[in-house]
Amino acid sequence: MKIILLTAFMLCIFQGLKAQNTIKMENQKKEVLSITNAIENQYFKGIYEGDEIFLGSVFHSEALLFGDVKGEPYFKTIALYLDGVKNRQSPKDSGKPFKGEILNIKVINSIASAELSLKMYDFNYRDFLSFHKINGKWIIVNKLLTHTSE
Repeated sequence: MKIILLTAFMLCIFQGLKAQNTIKMENQKKEVLSITNAIENQYFKGIYEGDEIFLGSVFHSEALLFGDVKGEPYFKTIALYLDGVKNRQSPKDSGKPFKGEILNIKVINSIASAELSLKMYDFNYRDFLSFHKINGKWIIVNKLLTHTSE
């Protein structure tokens, strides 16, 4: 009788753990989908169209951007970056190819990172975006970028 009760108890525990893992996986998928939406419908679209207000809506107001472009150090506040977007010819208006691709998204609790490939003008960028979920919305809090040959 003890063996039957112990077996039943263990099965209940394993089923409970399985249910918790399923819930966590569903939540994870939901968060990745939300970040994917922010990247594709705000970040990529804002860059492509040169809409600094729309693009700025996905960034924290004090986000920083670091990296290098063709080996030269790059640093800007979000305000300087958005001003540059506002005052340049947009990729859309340039007629040159534009392609944004999400390579990877990782989520842990209320933080996330995304690795992107972005081809625009005559550049191939690799972007690493840091996200934080603030008031239920995923916001970019930091951007790292580098120019690559591919």
